Amino acid sequence: MSIRFLLLTEADVKAVLAMDDLIETMASALRRFSSGRVAQPVRTVIPVTGNDAFFATMPAYVRGADKREDVANFGGASPVCGAALGAKLVTLFGGNAARGLHTHLASIVLLDPETGALLALLDGRYITEARTAAVSAVSSRLLGRKTAASLAIIGSGVQARSHLEALSRVHPLRQVTVWSPNKLHRDRFVEEAKTATRSTGGTPLTVSVVNHPAEAVVGADLIVLATSSPAPVVENGWVKPGAHVISVGACRPTEREMDPALVARGRLFVDSRAAALVESGDVVLGIQEGRFAAEHIVAEIGELVDYGRRSDSEVTVFKSLGLAVEDVTAAQLAYQRATERGIGKELAL
Repeated sequence: MSIRFLLLTEADVKAVLAMDDLIETMASALRRFSSGRVAQPVRTVIPVTGNDAFFATMPAYVRGADKREDVANFGGASPVCGAALGAKLVTLFGGNAARGLHTHLASIVLLDPETGALLALLDGRYITEARTAAVSAVSSRLLGRKTAASLAIIGSGVQARSHLEALSRVHPLRQVTVWSPNKLHRDRFVEEAKTATRSTGGTPLTVSVVNHPAEAVVGADLIVLATSSPAPVVENGWVKPGAHVISVGACRPTEREMDPALVARGRLFVDSRAAALVESGDVVLGIQEGRFAAEHIVAEIGELVDYGRRSDSEVTVFKSLGLAVEDVTAAQLAYQRATERGIGKELAL
């Protein structure tokens, strides 16, 4: 007996994944993860010798959610509340940029949680891009000041673009300032971003580029670090009281993109304690250097029913590493929307 499954290309996934839906789905996924309703290991990473590359596997089983609980905890119901099962296979090949390819590539296998049969095979590159920004938006909705209106983005790649889209959904942004080390890339990003002239709240949105990262960070309410740098790109002294800092780069234990003094100064939140304590150089190296202990992590984002911002002057830091539960629930959402709209190609094994 052949097994029929749905093939969803990157174009298919983009057509069915709306950022607003994805933000609510990520809020639910994080809550389920932190409340013990997800079975997943810390991702397995193996190096690919001689290619400045690694290959990672990220499986997860997600138990069904209670819509009422999601509404109570996050203020919105997730479009995905049922069980989900699957895995992401992801590669990072630093040399791909010279080949005209994305450095991060991924595929997601979605399985039937009742039978284990293949439900769908999805391109995972765009899901990784979009769900990362959606998770950041969840963190900022919970930890950023309600009056936050200025955003600094360090980086000008796909994560910079997706974070601008996601954060404009949860804050009435007026000013966005961008810096990255490649002038051509940052100028191109700003030109593309200027096509989005108004934020979600209907406020005029100004997007500008600067020649030094400090120019972007100083005075910003929200700061996104989306870099491939293995060394800090932002200094503690640049970050004003009350800022919310989101770090989505430096996902290996030997790399950091934040000034260690900033991590020590801020109230630190993560997506997964277990992952942060072995994968994040911003956390691992800080502990090794005696700057703080593991208890410096205040909470996982999925635990923020009992935590959150305490004042308008404190600095909050969210270290995002990316979790399998995020990929699998995002894939489940894409599968549901594609099935409803008749998008994708049905194949048989």
